[in-house]
Amino acid sequence: MYGFKRYTQILGATCLALTAASAWAQGTIKIGEINSYKAQPAFLDPYKKGMQLALDEVNDAGGINGKKLELVIRDDNATPGDAVRAAEELVSREKVDVLTGSFLSHIGLALTDFARQKKVFFLASEPLTDKITWQDGNRYTYRLRTSTYMQVAMLVPEALALNKKRWAIVYPNYEYGQSAVATFKALMKAKQPDIEFVSEQAAPLGKVDAGSVVQALADSKPDAIFNVLFAADVTKFVREGTTRGLFKDRPVVSVLTGEPEYLDTFRDETPAGWIVTGYPWQFIDTPEHKAFLAAYQAKFKDYPRLGSVVGYSAIKSIAEGIKRSGGSTETEAMIKAFSGLKLTIPFGPIEYRAIDNQSTMGAYVGKLASKDGKGVMVDFRYVDGAKVQPSDEEIRKLRKPD
Repeated sequence: MYGFKRYTQILGATCLALTAASAWAQGTIKIGEINSYKAQPAFLDPYKKGMQLALDEVNDAGGINGKKLELVIRDDNATPGDAVRAAEELVSREKVDVLTGSFLSHIGLALTDFARQKKVFFLASEPLTDKITWQDGNRYTYRLRTSTYMQVAMLVPEALALNKKRWAIVYPNYEYGQSAVATFKALMKAKQPDIEFVSEQAAPLGKVDAGSVVQALADSKPDAIFNVLFAADVTKFVREGTTRGLFKDRPVVSVLTGEPEYLDTFRDETPAGWIVTGYPWQFIDTPEHKAFLAAYQAKFKDYPRLGSVVGYSAIKSIAEGIKRSGGSTETEAMIKAFSGLKLTIPFGPIEYRAIDNQSTMGAYVGKLASKDGKGVMVDFRYVDGAKVQPSDEEIRKLRKPD
């Protein structure tokens, strides 16, 4: 009798253990995602589709150690306070395992600080400000997208080749725009000491007075223009500048403007000849991009935008990090897994650098042209993000010790 009772106890304990293991295997890994969906739909609607494609690919392949990925998404209303409140709710109430997201740089910085305070892993997918991985960086925050410094550094050789002395600048007056301008001026001055910056127009984000800005730039009689405006602001700027002849025989170097999100709005008003960073999705002939393009078009019956690539690559990065950690989503395990993490995204191989938690995702540099009534990039080349970084010594000076 005693033996049978003991046997049933052991059997019951074994069944409980197996049930617990099965429940763990059938559970989910919850990814909390915060972004400005209502404020920046041109970029973030495709971004959400890119995330979904990656999520489906991972889950259809069995997930990670039997656990499926689950996205829990919140809108930050384009304000840092709402972003932090959303992050708090995701961590405390939804019990997400990791955080990702953000588009606008000042919101990315707020979430970077939240990650530091709460000791939670955060992959900043899109915000470009250098401070996320340098001045305000911390061990809990990694960043996927090519930073402001990297984007500008890709364009500086093209700008120097123009051999123009008098430059005018226009930018959105918040963290990203200010950072881009500071980098452009510093890098250009270092290589071309006699350069002059004859006009700087700082426009409120999303509220550019295009007529006044164009007139002020024209009045300064620049030899060339450096533009940092994006989204609806750059469309208004292009339309007004074209109407007033601002770009006639005057080269423009422009960050982000070759991205389809913005080219879609130009249509036959695309400013031919602008030197830009962007994403010529129609013409990229690499195996990894062709596979991504085919899968994206099959699923959504649409072509990808840059947001699609960023969203897809963010989820793939998190999945690869969890795999590298042995399935753990504990903060310290994720930090260790992402240090030097390598994977292949639609743009090719990338690595999350141990020195500053920045990925080496690059961007395409080329010129704008019109084709069949739409804006496209031509004469483009891919610039590896690893090749447009300051020296390690400079980065150590910029980044505070963790």
